[in-house]
Amino acid sequence: MDDLSAAAYGHAVELGRFDKSDIAGRLSVDESELDRVEQVLLLLKLLQPMPGHPSVLVPVGPDVAAADLVGGAENQIRDLQQAVTDVRSKLLSLTPLYFEGRRLRNRLEAFDVINDLSVIRSMLDSLGKNCRHELLTVQPGGPRPAFVLSSARDSHGRMLERGVHIRTIYQHTARSDLATKSFVRDVTALGAEFRTADEVIDRILIYDRETVVLARRTETGGAPAAAIVRESTLVEFVCKVFEYLWDGATPFIPETAKAEAITDDLKQSVLRLMAKGYKDEMVARRLGMSVRTCRRHISEITEELEATSRFQAGFNVAMSGILDQFKDEF
Repeated sequence: MDDLSAAAYGHAVELGRFDKSDIAGRLSVDESELDRVEQVLLLLKLLQPMPGHPSVLVPVGPDVAAADLVGGAENQIRDLQQAVTDVRSKLLSLTPLYFEGRRLRNRLEAFDVINDLSVIRSMLDSLGKNCRHELLTVQPGGPRPAFVLSSARDSHGRMLERGVHIRTIYQHTARSDLATKSFVRDVTALGAEFRTADEVIDRILIYDRETVVLARRTETGGAPAAAIVRESTLVEFVCKVFEYLWDGATPFIPETAKAEAITDDLKQSVLRLMAKGYKDEMVARRLGMSVRTCRRHISEITEELEATSRFQAGFNVAMSGILDQFKDEF
């Protein structure tokens, strides 16, 4: 729309029709020039044939022209907008399903529970072979079987050769086992570190602070099971638990003069658990020793306290103040 076309449209509105000769005289232009103006106004829908007289062009209001000119496009836009809205609504309706799937996937990726012993062994073998930096383990239960130590000696040796840092926590009772002492001596010479504590929690293996293997509790006599944890927050928490246990444990250096002190620690632990009312079997399980060894310690403690029964031993302990250091626990 140029100025001439706008002026011609204004005159057409005054006249009620588009009269070339009259508008040419008013605007002082050639009728040939008005031919171009007529085409412009027709294209803009500002001029339309009069009903019943198609040769006569009459002006229409800009709003009518606009509706006629862009109405089809507006309808298409509305249709597209509705289609977009419909597609968006349908897709967004899948949001709960998506997040539920993500939750299940994350759970499956973060946790695996394995009940097959052969699969557990295969998993541990794979984790050990792929361990790059550090292996942290907690091994409860006192002395470990000789065949387990033989296999561990080989696997630990290969890992240490690759530069993997290995730290292990046993219970104090492992110090009295010849096979365990031999294993610790050999592997310590290769760079591993060992410590012992009177009580530890369940068996834990931490590979590169990325994957944790937890021994899952089962009913007595049940098949072994393991939980594989990869969720970063839980892995970090288990690593902190290990460091807490490590800081409170005693270095395990074979052939040192600390055996007597460890025995004293064990006796104190036996006393503490006896004071809590635990039976011999529970005390033995908590301290990673056999019931027979536990009863031997209890017998020695009873004799040292000049008691003839567990009840009298407990009374003498209370009177002697031996367990004052544990008073905050009771």
